[in-house]
Amino acid sequence: MEKTAAPVLDWRLLQAFLTAAEAGSLGRAASALGDSQPTLSRRLARLEAALGQALFERSPRGLVPTPAGRALLEPARQMQRQVVQMAVAMQRHVLSLAGVVRITATQMVSQHLLLPALRALRAAHPEIQIELAPGDDVADLLAREADIALRMFRPTQKELIARRLADLPLGLYAHADYLAAHGPVTPDNVLRHSWVGDDRSGLMVRGFERAGYCVARDFFAIRTDQSALAWQAVCEGLGVGVGLAQVGERTPGLVRVLDALPIAPMPCWLVVHRELRGTPRLRAVFDALAAALG
Repeated sequence: MEKTAAPVLDWRLLQAFLTAAEAGSLGRAASALGDSQPTLSRRLARLEAALGQALFERSPRGLVPTPAGRALLEPARQMQRQVVQMAVAMQRHVLSLAGVVRITATQMVSQHLLLPALRALRAAHPEIQIELAPGDDVADLLAREADIALRMFRPTQKELIARRLADLPLGLYAHADYLAAHGPVTPDNVLRHSWVGDDRSGLMVRGFERAGYCVARDFFAIRTDQSALAWQAVCEGLGVGVGLAQVGERTPGLVRVLDALPIAPMPCWLVVHRELRGTPRLRAVFDALAAALG
């Protein structure tokens, strides 16, 4: 009996499938890939047609892989790892500084610390193009979502190199207009003031607990997990919030409050893939950021 040849699969279709399977919804997957939902749906349909198998079931919980989809997951992940390894191997052999380096950091750090840190680098190496990928979610360096990351924690993956930079002091701030309307913030009236806090991460709740105040999520009048937006809410006089001390001290109209309340500084790590550390332009950017932020 003549054997049926296995279909030749386009990596872009497999990438669309893998992203959709891991995201669990078309919307999140399309956002991660930078595509529209109709485009992603067409790619998945092409892959299913090539395989002659349905790969997903649509349910109220989102996309659920079928048995055929589950069988395809690990081969797709292996191909992704191979694609990344090929990209890393090619990048290591690029000797010229000219090219692109993609940097990720939180929105707050990107706007207020990363941009000033790039001045000296741009002056010394104008041939290096910088792509900025701000976001409070953690970009995956192993999947090459970014080349260099500024992280607020030490990564544990052995494939990554991390250098600890200076810890970033934090402070509590309120706008002068807010204080004029609501009075000073003291240890005795902390809970009577309006506060800007996080939405889901729970960082501010835990911070209040360490300071001896028991609050819940709904204590915070303004809630967001976007660091830059939370800071802007403080600057707009919507309440008291936490921010980088070096940013707060140079922001007009802001007043530091509760100076005596101890707040642990925020650690800052500069991270790059181990195999890319030897690439000249990445090394130049890594060293420049370490010098500027360390």
